[in-house]
Amino acid sequence: MDAALSYVVERIRQSAADRLPLRIRGGGTKDFYGEPAAGGEWLSTTALNGIVAYEPSELVVTVRAGTSLAVLESTLAAQGQCLPFEPPHFGPGGTVGGMVAAGLSGPARASVGAVRDYVLGATIVNGRGEVLVFGGQVMKNVAGYDVSRLMVGAMGTLGLLVEVSLKVLALPPAEATLRFEMGQQQALDRLNAWGGQPLPLNASAWVDDRGLHSLYLRLRGATAAVEAACRTLGGERQPDAAADWAASRDLRLPWFAERGERDLWRLSVPQTAPALELPELPYVEWHGAQRWVRAAPGEGERLRRTARAAGGSATLFMAAAGDAAPGEPRFERPQPPLDRIHRDLKRQFDPAGILNPGRLYPDF
Repeated sequence: MDAALSYVVERIRQSAADRLPLRIRGGGTKDFYGEPAAGGEWLSTTALNGIVAYEPSELVVTVRAGTSLAVLESTLAAQGQCLPFEPPHFGPGGTVGGMVAAGLSGPARASVGAVRDYVLGATIVNGRGEVLVFGGQVMKNVAGYDVSRLMVGAMGTLGLLVEVSLKVLALPPAEATLRFEMGQQQALDRLNAWGGQPLPLNASAWVDDRGLHSLYLRLRGATAAVEAACRTLGGERQPDAAADWAASRDLRLPWFAERGERDLWRLSVPQTAPALELPELPYVEWHGAQRWVRAAPGEGERLRRTARAAGGSATLFMAAAGDAAPGEPRFERPQPPLDRIHRDLKRQFDPAGILNPGRLYPDF
């Protein structure tokens, strides 16, 4: 066991013995996400860094949790490979551990899958200070409960990530972005229709840009397939669109920058859901499945009712003042059967309740 891991293990064991909470943190680029930290001492993962193993021909990389996300992506790009789910960075200090713990995916998520679909294995330190290894470096390696993927989106409440093994894919040989001028419902209808056709759809975004309604469609795949789709679909081809998609991934587009004193909500609904009655026109991604909404503080329950009626859910992604209003939870609490499972898992992995307490729910 190396010095960095030994230090983490000892800190967790001591904290469990003293019943003192720990606030696990990588680069801090996602501190805004989830419930505000409920106190405790900081425990950084940045010393747990480095690529442990990378075999490009096997499309697998094993990397320590404190490794910079930018470093990992640069290493993969040098071999013509990538993390196809386009994890958000939200700043230069984002880490691989933060990517897994937050479980957030970028513009291509609806077409290629989410973070959890690419996690093959994980090494963690649980709330007892035990080093546990789950999964491996191949796809068919799980019999029973897939614990490594359980860590995705757990916000560090079940264990401190030490390293993860990830499936990677080759960079697509061709890419094109098309723009269409159309309203929100027309865009949703078009996306649903295109989804049933053999088109290399990769990402989409619909936005109201100060009265100009635009649908942006990104195509990725074989050169012949992308060019044929461009001819079939029409639209206005957008040169040099990569920077705009990266800005969309990291919520840096003007639509997000103009949020002002409003909360930013993330609505997750079926792709086939129609345009919803919202405080204002949303920013729509994932072929209709993700809808970003800017809303005044206090609109949370209305947005959650709207999302539930459409068969989805709503998350307070970023509060206007950094902290949520009193009584305004960031995440919707699971229904009683699932809530019981969550709490049972928490007790098994972190019996003393010291790991990131309150980050998922105020009493979790």
